Amino acid sequence: MRLYTQDAFRPMPWANGGGQTCELFRLPHPRRQDAFAARLSIADVARGGPFSHFPGVDRLLGLLEGEGMELRLDDGRLLRLAQAGQVAAFPGEAGVDCRLLGGPLRDCNLMLARDWGRGELERLQLPAGGVLRAPAADLTLLYLQQGEWHCDGSALPPGCLLAAEDEAMELRASGGGVAWLARVSRLD
Repeated sequence: MRLYTQDAFRPMPWANGGGQTCELFRLPHPRRQDAFAARLSIADVARGGPFSHFPGVDRLLGLLEGEGMELRLDDGRLLRLAQAGQVAAFPGEAGVDCRLLGGPLRDCNLMLARDWGRGELERLQLPAGGVLRAPAADLTLLYLQQGEWHCDGSALPPGCLLAAEDEAMELRASGGGVAWLARVSRLD
């Protein structure tokens, strides 16, 4: 298991130049040097507008904080994220226009190269003393959004990310906590 602290996260502009994101994790694509196989990021969204295009990528977008957003896709679908923890899935090449339902918000974005893997993203909320058990997967990413967390008796830094390949995780939320769990299966 690898631990990434906030110092290791990379702030960067959105691909379309419309805002900023913070890349928590990036796994290079094994067959394309300039692409990623998996990417997890957090974005602060101050206003609505078009999403960046990522051809060949599947996106899972979860609402971390804020009043939410509506995503209008070019195929006519309307995806609404109005409560923290809701997740929407859509192809990265889709035309997507975002409308905020209130003020600024934060979202969590898992992107996977379609020719490399499939995944799921979910928000977990634990009470004080609660135990989070994540069984082994090809790739497991766990972003500790809020709370105090311990692993093997040691306190983890606030807002960190844990990454594991083919390895189970077990953590305890000593003061209650919120985490985002991404589980990924490789296609090969």
